[in-house]
Amino acid sequence: MDYNSQNNGYPPAQPDAPASIISVKEWMLTLLLLFIPIVNLVMLFVWAFGGGTHPTKANYAKAGLLWAAIIIVIYIIIFIVFGAAFFASVNNMERSGY
Repeated sequence: MDYNSQNNGYPPAQPDAPASIISVKEWMLTLLLLFIPIVNLVMLFVWAFGGGTHPTKANYAKAGLLWAAIIIVIYIIIFIVFGAAFFASVNNMERSGY
């Protein structure tokens, strides 16, 4: 087999050049911004879906958004369950004359 028949005429795929390493200073700034309410969600969206963000930081932001979505869903489920239990107990107390 020659080169052209193996790769359909295309050169072999080259691995992507490794991205530069994010410095400790950049991570410190990133974590500082993530401690600020509202700003943290905005920055996660910017880093996750904005262009020009380091791939490692973009993946971190996507993972952070996924965790935030999971936690919000869990809070909603807990709120519904405890809210239903509360309203059921209030309704039961009204029926019993308290």
